[in-house]
Amino acid sequence: MKTKKTKIRTRILWAFSAVLFFSFLLTGIIFNFAIRLFAVQGEVNLHAYQNMYAETSRVIGRVGIISIILVSIMFLMAVIVTYFLANSLTRPIERLGEFALNIGHGDFTPNDFRFREVELEDLNTALNKSVKQLGEYDSEQKAFFQNASHELRTPLMSIKCYAEGISFGIMEPSAACETILEETDRLAGLVTDLLYISKIDNITTAYTTTETDLVELIRGSVARQEVVAAKRQIHFAFDFSTTPVYYKCVSELMTRAVDNLISNAIRYAVSEIKVSCCQNADHIEVRVADDGVGIAPDLLPHIFERFTKGADGNHGIGLSIVKTIIEQRGGRIVAENGARGGAEFIITLPR
Repeated sequence: MKTKKTKIRTRILWAFSAVLFFSFLLTGIIFNFAIRLFAVQGEVNLHAYQNMYAETSRVIGRVGIISIILVSIMFLMAVIVTYFLANSLTRPIERLGEFALNIGHGDFTPNDFRFREVELEDLNTALNKSVKQLGEYDSEQKAFFQNASHELRTPLMSIKCYAEGISFGIMEPSAACETILEETDRLAGLVTDLLYISKIDNITTAYTTTETDLVELIRGSVARQEVVAAKRQIHFAFDFSTTPVYYKCVSELMTRAVDNLISNAIRYAVSEIKVSCCQNADHIEVRVADDGVGIAPDLLPHIFERFTKGADGNHGIGLSIVKTIIEQRGGRIVAENGARGGAEFIITLPR
């Protein structure tokens, strides 16, 4: 069944008019009843109060006419006042409705509306905040796709060039194939990172949190990458709590964050990577530090931005994934150059 739709101002006008109409009607009935009652009393006492009754009847008649005129004027004024009141309430709503439609069409420019009503002002503030966030998200997504396209194009062009070199016989097949395999691995890693970003950015993705011992999680990550570190003659130094450090988190995501930090440290370390994990009264702290050259001062403020790469960087996505995972758990991560000269990443997680 279709519901008939009406404008708010029309409903207010009709409702207020109906209330006034029935109020005046009831007043008129009561007033008329009073007149008749007075007239009956006057007839009963006609011989004693004939002169007074006649004069009173004339006064009542005049009062009745004046009352009708006044009631009509009041009714008209009430309708006019109600109309302007309804307009003052619905016009701001219409403006906010147009603003919402513009948002839907991709216009993320905040408005400068000002309302006297607290509720409308709060609603407008909330809409402006949403517009700002949507605008930032839209800009980030556009930049992300541009950078992703560039990063994907580079290994693809390299693979194409070496494949053509083999096809035309101008490159030695074994050397060209080795390069193609390296670029393919790089491409696969980039696609994996892009898919992972899409996964953790998706707010509808359901994850199961469990109590996880972060010390064991970090040890497992180091064990998986220890062979790579050994090839580069890099060893690990640990500073762990003597007791398990339990933290409620998504184990898969936290493992990925630690893996990315360890692999990043291996890429830049000279001989040693120091990893620590301890718990305090109100937070847990994880540190990963290398003894490399450190982070360039101009790069340091942007180190967690997507596609920001250091001198020997891979895709520029790994650290942004770490930041997203940590912040989703209410924690924070900072990067700085340590006392030894290398880079140091500090994760702080709430207890």
